[in-house]
Amino acid sequence: MKIKVCGLRDPNNIKAVEALAPDYMGFICYDGSPRFIGAMEDDELVNISTNITKVGVFVNEDADSISKLIYKYKFDAIQLHGNESPAFCDMFKHEVQVIKAFGVDENFDFAILDAYKNNVNYFLFDTKTPVHGGSGQTFDWGILDKYKLKVPFFLSGGLSLDNLEEVKKIKHPAFYGVDLNSKFELSPGLKDIDKLTQAFTTINTFNSNEVRS
Repeated sequence: MKIKVCGLRDPNNIKAVEALAPDYMGFICYDGSPRFIGAMEDDELVNISTNITKVGVFVNEDADSISKLIYKYKFDAIQLHGNESPAFCDMFKHEVQVIKAFGVDENFDFAILDAYKNNVNYFLFDTKTPVHGGSGQTFDWGILDKYKLKVPFFLSGGLSLDNLEEVKKIKHPAFYGVDLNSKFELSPGLKDIDKLTQAFTTINTFNSNEVRS
């Protein structure tokens, strides 16, 4: 199970999270989010360990702007949280990993993902709300049984220390990683390192047990 920490923007906090060695670190490039990175200095992201995949998160942004920020911050992946089409996703797949996010609820039609399966590297399933991520709300993870594709997916939406133990009950073969965000914050964009440390310990214990079994 991979670990993605999303919504970082404070330079010192970024370094503290980097020291925990997550697999992915996400940076919000959408000015409608309270975790928007704004005019962050490029070296604050470029100098992050190459062992960590740096993800730029976008919402209905134009292709040229995305390309410029990929170049500026040396993003290894982009996460698209809006209404981006399969063709739009495919424009970037030769350059970076592409994560397409979808807000899901009990009425979500997983059949719409078929059109994306060859154009993205991962899906991310978040709780469907009026906002684009960071809501702190969970959805019924039993819905994931309806997902039949082989494209790996991240689980997002309200993950916390209180429900991480439940995550290990998800046995879907395409379950790839967890996305930790708002429930691990002191304030929007400022991560609680103590909580993240506990989460990393819990998840790494899961991973160790999986290897032994």
